[in-house]
Amino acid sequence: MKKLLVFLIVTCFSFSIHAQSIIGAWETTSTSENGAPLKSVIIFADGYQAMATYNADTGKFINTNGGTWKLEGDVMNKKIEFDTENPDRVGSKESFTVQITDDEIEIVDLEQKFKRIDNGLPGKLQGAWLMSGRIRDGETQLRDTNRPRKTMKILSGTRFQWIAYNTETKQFMGTGGGTYTTKDGKYTENINFFSRDDSKAGLSLQFNYELIDGQWHHSGLSSKGDPIHEIWSVRE
Repeated sequence: MKKLLVFLIVTCFSFSIHAQSIIGAWETTSTSENGAPLKSVIIFADGYQAMATYNADTGKFINTNGGTWKLEGDVMNKKIEFDTENPDRVGSKESFTVQITDDEIEIVDLEQKFKRIDNGLPGKLQGAWLMSGRIRDGETQLRDTNRPRKTMKILSGTRFQWIAYNTETKQFMGTGGGTYTTKDGKYTENINFFSRDDSKAGLSLQFNYELIDGQWHHSGLSSKGDPIHEIWSVRE
């Protein structure tokens, strides 16, 4: 009985360490069929992840996929919530073997390796968030975050990606991402890719941000120059 208890404690401790160590952003590079340099970035937050691939030179968006994740030993279990290359995968589950060190993740079956970019620090907004409302003309308009139509923003310590999608219809509406900073109440996004308009790659956008009762209030001008005041809630 004591041996079993020790085994369970060690197993749970090991899972906790591995799950914690994977939080953050990871990157790999590759080359397209026509020789273009590609960059793929995975962001892992607690329970959720997203990966995007784009042209490292031009910022042209290539693809994205993501959803929920759970690590059990060296097996990664995922449920797909969005996939631009194969929407039919939405709702499906997959498992694969991974090897994780402080600096690298290897997907063993694919012989694919990702290098760590950050460990969830220093960004104050690290985690997965869902758009939960807007403030327009002084009025707060709330959104049900449990509905199939979602806008998720996932952040590591230095990287961000937002994704608009519908888990019921398997529709993908758009995504964008890059690096970000939080300083003195200012949230700055440096866009590396933007699926709706590749020309937005390279832009830097600065917003005001404030955490109020655990909600992220995000205000300023959108990439189109329109005033926005969004409310984001931590995804449970």
